[in-house]
Amino acid sequence: MSTEFPTSLGTSTADEIRLLGQDLTADLMGKVGFGELAFWLVALRRPTPSETRVFEAVLVALADHGFTPTAIAARLTYLSAPDALQGALAAGLLGGGSRFLGVTEDCAMFLHEALEGHATPDDAGWDALALELVRQSRANATYIPGLGHPVHKVEDPRTPVLIRIAREEGLEGPHLKLFQAIGRVHEQVLGRKLPLNGAGVCGAALADLGLPVEMLRGFALLARAAGLLGQLAEERRRPIGMDAYLTVDRNAVYVEP
Repeated sequence: MSTEFPTSLGTSTADEIRLLGQDLTADLMGKVGFGELAFWLVALRRPTPSETRVFEAVLVALADHGFTPTAIAARLTYLSAPDALQGALAAGLLGGGSRFLGVTEDCAMFLHEALEGHATPDDAGWDALALELVRQSRANATYIPGLGHPVHKVEDPRTPVLIRIAREEGLEGPHLKLFQAIGRVHEQVLGRKLPLNGAGVCGAALADLGLPVEMLRGFALLARAAGLLGQLAEERRRPIGMDAYLTVDRNAVYVEP
């Protein structure tokens, strides 16, 4: 007797693998892109070509992985972990998920909750709603996710491109419109101009695609995995992990616990 554990996504037998009601080897492999499949697995519906373009643009934008603490942690773990590649990926994904990648989910959640409590305004009303939200945030001493960037102080180069692609595909929905309005009005309340960062715009774009906002950090992790693999390949080609470790260690100030 064979034991089976079927799920809503599919199951395997000795002869075939069924996924999303399709034969994996006959209907999906070589015919469906990975971004399209990831969307399909979560939404349980096949995305349109326009949705696929926006979704994959988000994945590419979130694969950005520069010389950040996440990259350093992954490289150092690659040198020291017993299962080096596995440990380095885990270190990078956990670090990125807790700090950098959370912005995508947090921004989408912030916008989603704001829209749930308000009627969708007309074009002239977005700025008024955004101004109300920024004032509430200031009064509560909380940050607006997706506002500001440690490197791109004036404008995140991903932001206008993502907005343009969503607009071209007819998928510039209420989350993106509200986030752009926040970008226009926040200086009136905060007293300084901050850029809309790419991670936040990605969150707004994914929410406009109708994907569950509580799942969006997972998509960011999916994208960042590509960047991490690139960083680890670079560590093999041109190792800098030990130099990073020695620099940090030499400049560390140790104190009694």
